[in-house]
Amino acid sequence: MRSWLSILALLALTLPMAAQDAAKRSLADPPVEELPTDPKLTKIVLVAGSTYYKPGEHEYVGGCAVLMDLLRQTPGVFPVLAIDWPKKPETFAGAKGIVFLTDGGDKHPFLKDDHFAQIQKLLDGGVGLVQLHQDADYPTDFGERVRAFAGAAWEKGYSQRAHWVSEFKDFPKHDIFNGVKPFKINDGWLWTLRFAKDPKGVTPLLRTWDPKAKAAKKADLEDVIAWAFDRPNGGRTFTFTGGHLHASFAEEGYRRFLVNGILWSAKQDIPATGAKVDLDAATLPKYLKPAPAKK
Repeated sequence: MRSWLSILALLALTLPMAAQDAAKRSLADPPVEELPTDPKLTKIVLVAGSTYYKPGEHEYVGGCAVLMDLLRQTPGVFPVLAIDWPKKPETFAGAKGIVFLTDGGDKHPFLKDDHFAQIQKLLDGGVGLVQLHQDADYPTDFGERVRAFAGAAWEKGYSQRAHWVSEFKDFPKHDIFNGVKPFKINDGWLWTLRFAKDPKGVTPLLRTWDPKAKAAKKADLEDVIAWAFDRPNGGRTFTFTGGHLHASFAEEGYRRFLVNGILWSAKQDIPATGAKVDLDAATLPKYLKPAPAKK
């Protein structure tokens, strides 16, 4: 009897520690393609690129892991992570929204295999789309197709990219700004985007302009770096061309803006006070993995 009591006592002491260790590991090792078993839950798929840059920059997996933990704070929402592209055919099935945080341009995941056709089919069915940072960057010959479902695209030879600090405190009336507090971040912006000739359905959300730029603004939409797009078929697309630094998640207004945008794209109700986005900024480094050793 004593031996069993000793074992139980030991388990009582070690299980909490094991649970804590697992919680710590889960920040940098989020579950991949873990699908909901309850069809009533709102599935939102986050696709993170596997490319590594400097620590804290373009942290695709770490950034999506943070967004997953933030989205879980909204009842009824089940975020699912995929790396580069879903390996399971059922991962996209039934999703209400899809979020991309990956490389763009010639490395854009839409350009591989039949990915563009897959996404187009989902968007034609009304699935919400979120493009973060470099995902707004497409090769020029894809521009018209992208503008049809996103309203605008970054275009080589026309658009620009640069880093500067911006403070956002004056917001237009839109559900995405529910509960969003002013925030100030240093980011790598994609700007001077190529918008559709008839930007119907486009709602500019955030604007900023390179303080070092010599040329003055020439058009109303040149300083737009985030926008909502109500697609003609009733679907929704939310794009934010910032997202370069992982440290920006420490800003509550920034977190809520992104989570609200994701929920809006998936046609989820956003409380007047905004989505819940509790986060201890001290945990942000724990979401990051070191770059893999070069072969």
